[in-house]
Amino acid sequence: MKIVELGIPGAYQILPDQHTDNRGSFAEWYRFDQLSDVVGHPLELAQANLSTSALGVVRGIHFADVPPGQAKYVSCVSGAVLDVVVDVRVGSPTYGKWEAVRLDDTERRAVYLSEGLGHSFCSLTDNATVVYLCSQTYAPQFEHAVNPLDSELAIDWPTDRPILSPKDADAPSLAEALAAGTLPDYLAPPTIDLR
Repeated sequence: MKIVELGIPGAYQILPDQHTDNRGSFAEWYRFDQLSDVVGHPLELAQANLSTSALGVVRGIHFADVPPGQAKYVSCVSGAVLDVVVDVRVGSPTYGKWEAVRLDDTERRAVYLSEGLGHSFCSLTDNATVVYLCSQTYAPQFEHAVNPLDSELAIDWPTDRPILSPKDADAPSLAEALAAGTLPDYLAPPTIDLR
């Protein structure tokens, strides 16, 4: 397994070793010890999510207050998505920047996002199935969104007609979220566990 930090501090791409033979393939897609060694702390698992999306669906940009924050470990187990990490942390050296990684059922890459980072993805295939491990359970009072079509972010979505939920379509721009005071602070420490 190879873990490489992306251009946004606290975001990592995980490339698992795959073993293939006439029966199929095998890969360790998550290793507690190896991720902890690289990011400097364990990913406390509190919740696992699974979503299936039609071609052209864009989900996010979602993030949680810090504290408590919600770190995520994301993989696509069927089909393909363009996974996008957006730095929405006020004071970060890469604030307002984004980076994309293709996640699919061939290379089996994963992405780790630290607390406070924004997360979004676009389905590149029908029935793209994404699973993600989360460090905190869903808590609507701490959850926020930024509009994935924000022209200032200028994310290069691989679809001419993105399909958004009403919540994501109505989400504020990054500038509006900043003015409203809903963005996390880069230096705020996450709470390890609220359970």
